[in-house]
Amino acid sequence: MDALETIFTRYSCDTVRADPIPRELIEKLLSAAVQAPNHYKVRPWRFVVLQGQARERLGDLFAEIYLAEHPAAPPASVEKERAKPLRAPLLIAVGVEPVTDPRALPFENACAVAAAVENILLAAHALGLGAKWRTGTQATDPRVKAFLGLQPEQDLVSFIYIGYPANPAPTAQRPSFEDRTTWMD
Repeated sequence: MDALETIFTRYSCDTVRADPIPRELIEKLLSAAVQAPNHYKVRPWRFVVLQGQARERLGDLFAEIYLAEHPAAPPASVEKERAKPLRAPLLIAVGVEPVTDPRALPFENACAVAAAVENILLAAHALGLGAKWRTGTQATDPRVKAFLGLQPEQDLVSFIYIGYPANPAPTAQRPSFEDRTTWMD
């Protein structure tokens, strides 16, 4: 699959099989991620790869946080939160490292990390995997950040859910660039 075909056919995969992803493929995804441009080569990304019981522990934390915020929540709602990290056999949490080079602006680092996430999504698609970028309120919770080894002030920009697609790729029409473009001569 060439680069343009990968870009034009990539989609957010909602349903994946439970089959584990070989480490070799995960390493290819991470290698693709770090090819993203980043100002002053500060490498502002932090990846946390979660598989197996690590996803279950994260789910327990999601449920604990939800229950603390919604003490009267029905058990089904709590279990729905607990199951979120189990939607795919591989979950990669992606955070932004603090700015260490005073020349690099924080928003530049966040943009570089977003580019790294897109590289993972494109590489996953090219390798026959399905992936979906998610955030949610958990991405801003300091307890989730601590669980992942991030500092409270670090941004967590993505939970990428990855697995083998369970269904054929959708053929949805995507919007054009035309209504979002101004041409200047």
